[in-house]
Amino acid sequence: MPDLVLRSVIQPGETTLSDLHISDGIITQIAPPNTKTDAPSIDLEGRTVIPGLWDEHVHMTQWALAGARFDLSVASSAREALEIVRAQISTAARPTPLIGVRFRDAIWADLPTLRGLDEVTQGHPTALISHDLHCVWLNSAAAARFDVHVDESGLLRERAAFDLTIALGQLPDAEVDVLAAQAGSRAASRGVVGVVDFEMTWNLDPWQRRIANGFDALRIDAGVYLADLDRALAERIRTGDRIADTRGLLRVGPLKMLIDGSLNTRTAFCVDEYPLGGHGVLVVSEDELAEILLKAREVGLLPAVHAIGDAANTVALNAFERAGRIGRDTPISPAGRIEHAQFVQGQDFARFARLGVTASVQPEQALDDRDAIELNWAAGADRVFALRSLLDAGATLVFGSDAPVAPLDPFTAMSAASSRARSDGREPWRPDQVITRSQALAASTRGRTRLRVGDVADLAILDGDPLQVSDAVFERMPVAATLLAGRATHGAALVAP
Repeated sequence: MPDLVLRSVIQPGETTLSDLHISDGIITQIAPPNTKTDAPSIDLEGRTVIPGLWDEHVHMTQWALAGARFDLSVASSAREALEIVRAQISTAARPTPLIGVRFRDAIWADLPTLRGLDEVTQGHPTALISHDLHCVWLNSAAAARFDVHVDESGLLRERAAFDLTIALGQLPDAEVDVLAAQAGSRAASRGVVGVVDFEMTWNLDPWQRRIANGFDALRIDAGVYLADLDRALAERIRTGDRIADTRGLLRVGPLKMLIDGSLNTRTAFCVDEYPLGGHGVLVVSEDELAEILLKAREVGLLPAVHAIGDAANTVALNAFERAGRIGRDTPISPAGRIEHAQFVQGQDFARFARLGVTASVQPEQALDDRDAIELNWAAGADRVFALRSLLDAGATLVFGSDAPVAPLDPFTAMSAASSRARSDGREPWRPDQVITRSQALAASTRGRTRLRVGDVADLAILDGDPLQVSDAVFERMPVAATLLAGRATHGAALVAP
């Protein structure tokens, strides 16, 4: 990369201007204004520059596909959802399946039914994917087309839902890659420089293809699922390994494993019973998980354990503790991550720090799910998305969206974490669990709250100080430009020499 000087910038919380010197994609000097240089210079007129943002948990292909599907999130009942479907059917192209996303039956008073969906879809194959991705509501025509069995509810849950969701996304590579490129550009426009992609597939191959074909908007840490562990072992890949011939954009991500379900589907594994019955599901026992964690540690794959319910988080932490005792001769720091960590028992908060387990959380979902939480986890709602409790106990937080579950936009996540409210007039939800904006920024930048000499020039240039603007502005923070190793991925006109 050619040399570049970004003049007249400030860092968050400061008032003093400085010049940021970049050479070969690295910050080489943070100097007083108007420091003499022969390098091309751009006057940023007092804009705020922060480290580039990361989304630590996305499903990138599903996020890309969701943009081309119709939205059911406004439906407050099964009846309303069916009316939205009815409107879509009138213009749907046959025989292509009609696909909707983001329904929330956990807050509905009425229930999804196969008969109801069949009546409004008139034989057109239709599949509706829940906002948490753990459930699909489909009609008889779609069930026949994809050779799956559904009961009178029309619902598939967990593994069966995941398999069908993957099948629904089986489009030509070129078509999906265009959507992924568009999604990458949208993310860059929000200051994002990288994502941890937990798409449910062997994810390195699609990203190698996309990067070879010109994708360059983001850095990608591509997660590996437990089903592909043997392949990962055979290829001798470790978390953090850079993949050759990808221009430094692609690395091996964590080893992902699911041990329970989700709130919306009422399959998150919980201590207390759900109002409709049951405690959710535990799909990997504590003994099995401890063995997997030990194996992951031995081969250099950072474990990322999906645990949502409070009982599931206890199981995950127990397994981390057992694996740590056994495997001290082959340490990995951190020990691993718990993805979601939504619902935590009081005695478990301190164990995250003690065991070196990172809490990978999605704060925007606290506001999306607040009604479902109060309906289903009312007795322990003060322990749900308890970010302040986690931080006070010494835990390390990293933020993500779980897109398409929530939008791939770190500012909505940071805003939710620091205000527990949206600019929609509703009162803040459980405001005792707010964290500071500086803490939220650290959770979205891999701990890099300030720019320093020697840093890779992955930057977001903002039209305002994120520590000073109003809550309403912060939620929709204007991003003037994003740089990846000094190269503009958004707002190129602003930073063109």
